[in-house]
Amino acid sequence: MSTESNIIELINVSYEVTWIAWGVQYFFLIALSYGAFLLTMPYFVFGKVQFEKMARLALLVAITCGIAAPIALISDLHQPARFYNFYLYFTPGSWMSWGAFFLPIYVALLMVYAWLIYRPAMLQQAKDQTSLVARLSTWLAFGGVYAPGAIKKIGLLTLVAATLVALYTGAEVAIVAARPLWHTPIMPLLFVVTGVSGAAGLSLILNSLLAGNNLMVNQQLSNVLVNSFGLTLLLLFIWYINGVTGFTSSGMVLQRLVTEYSPTSFTLLWLVFFTITPLLLAVFKSQSTAWVVGLLTVAGAWLFRWSMFIDGQRIPKTGAGFYNYSLPLGSEGLLGILSTLGLWVFLLLLITHFLPWQGEKQNSAV
Repeated sequence: MSTESNIIELINVSYEVTWIAWGVQYFFLIALSYGAFLLTMPYFVFGKVQFEKMARLALLVAITCGIAAPIALISDLHQPARFYNFYLYFTPGSWMSWGAFFLPIYVALLMVYAWLIYRPAMLQQAKDQTSLVARLSTWLAFGGVYAPGAIKKIGLLTLVAATLVALYTGAEVAIVAARPLWHTPIMPLLFVVTGVSGAAGLSLILNSLLAGNNLMVNQQLSNVLVNSFGLTLLLLFIWYINGVTGFTSSGMVLQRLVTEYSPTSFTLLWLVFFTITPLLLAVFKSQSTAWVVGLLTVAGAWLFRWSMFIDGQRIPKTGAGFYNYSLPLGSEGLLGILSTLGLWVFLLLLITHFLPWQGEKQNSAV
């Protein structure tokens, strides 16, 4: 009597990435927004006058990125009408479901915060002009009285909302146990510190473009960058050591990402070129390279998220190797990235043209 043996060959299945470029853009822009909002607080909430010019530049970053981020998020849903399902079918155990409430609350409070700050200058702008914009400014100023108490209260409420947004955007990634690279409490912390550094970097660029490369602002933002880069490297070191010692599976996957999966993109470009290089330039506080530091920092904040989201999805759950991914040229790839950039530039031009973001001329010209 003979027995028949069957040979079963297991083949690893390659999956398409599900969080595409729109998702990267959302996490990038919202981190720049709440990171920049934090930079507005020393002056507008705590009254430290030496930080006024930095705070006004950071407020530009906060509101432009805060408006653009939800648009990128809705685009990532592929069908914008899906957004209302978060409200029809609330799921308390889902961070995404909570985020559907945290995000609009943060953006709404941020807009009120900005309105309270801008309205005295809007009233002055209306007195200096006779155009339709002046009449609209008079109406929007709603009396134009400077209310530091109201600004502080709304600012603190916005801080709570910004904290919740930072929490949910980090937690909805860190909670995914199926992706060991993401499954670590260090991930939300890195999102925050790289968001602050990216916001400071973008403020440096705007300082060069809009504020005459103010020396004090450059120094203040350089100090922010040194601290945020230092925290970034510290968190990355802790994360990596956890992998070397085999303490966490997330750290072990990070170790492979650094040395095997994506050493050029993550290690050479992000870590060396976009993190350590601008850190060294910021330490020396060279005025001539401030905009270069800003550009490298913003690129680094974006590339970190690209490495975490896109490269993180290319790491196989089982088996060896690295899934292939080519950036599409259409709306789900390069065109989506460029369109988000175009939207942000449009918002920046619109706000700087129509709103007195520099404050009242007699005491806060930038």
